[in-house]
Amino acid sequence: MNEKHLTYAESGVDIKKEEVTIRALTSRMTYRRSGLGAPLMEIGHYAGLIDFGEYALALTTDGVGSKVLIANEMKRWNTVGIDCIAMNVNDLLAIGAEPISFVDYLAVESHSQGFAEQIGEGLTKGAEISRMTIVGGETATLPEIVKGFDLAGTCLGMVKKEAIITGKRVQQGDVIVGIPSSGVHSNGYTLVRKIIEKSGYSYHDPFPYDRSTTIGDELLIPTRIYIEVLDVIKEFDVHGLAHITGSGLLKLKRVTNLGFNFYDPIEPNAIFKFLQEEGNVDDLEMYRTFNMGMGFILILPEDDAEKAAEMTGGKIVGRIVESGIMVLDLIIT
Repeated sequence: MNEKHLTYAESGVDIKKEEVTIRALTSRMTYRRSGLGAPLMEIGHYAGLIDFGEYALALTTDGVGSKVLIANEMKRWNTVGIDCIAMNVNDLLAIGAEPISFVDYLAVESHSQGFAEQIGEGLTKGAEISRMTIVGGETATLPEIVKGFDLAGTCLGMVKKEAIITGKRVQQGDVIVGIPSSGVHSNGYTLVRKIIEKSGYSYHDPFPYDRSTTIGDELLIPTRIYIEVLDVIKEFDVHGLAHITGSGLLKLKRVTNLGFNFYDPIEPNAIFKFLQEEGNVDDLEMYRTFNMGMGFILILPEDDAEKAAEMTGGKIVGRIVESGIMVLDLIIT
């Protein structure tokens, strides 16, 4: 174990500086279309929404991030396509939109046999789980810019205007249902890789918590796609939704200004325990970097919470309170 506490910022990703950059970028995006195609909300939620008559069209864009470096190390690329789809689809689901189509962007340093087939395999699996079609994409060869490869995409969804879930209806006393993650998903891998680098382990070593698999394979488990959320929305009066990604539970500030009391959180996956031990990462840093075993949350009235939890394989983890984000006695800031 490292004696020094490792942090996401020290490993190369400073969330606060990233927020400054985003604000600077979006402050220049001032033009707004009017009529059909006009924006229905300001930039900053999980998805962008535009007017399309009775419906709103929803758009998300995201990539796999530095998880691709582990795929390169393991020479196994058949799961990162699922990650690419998942990061986009889950953001659509977080405003109540149904995914309908996807386009991908693959940038490579060079071309090698077998690689593209595995990327396509993962993208196809992700699209199948999401019940949508990949309608196109772009491949670029950029040897002077890209080292290895980068994979990203854009997803189109739709939702009836009256069914958009922004979180504005969240109120104190609402119950929080947490849905388990499949692992680290596709966020925080700059810190993950720094921890492994300093730990003395390699990605090919057996995973100490399950020696039937390797550390690399455990880290390549694809992001869960929470498509069952659409079924919950159809059946229950859901007040708010959140996809827990980069910046961990701090993502909840997108949903409401009210607070979250996680009095019975989901037990973190073994991979998080391993990373925390090897990186000597404190609890606060873990919860504001990773999903910590909970990749998606539903916020809804108490009467519906238990049934919604059963439908998703989740559980009741907390309640909406006046302010703050708390996990047991830990205050997330």
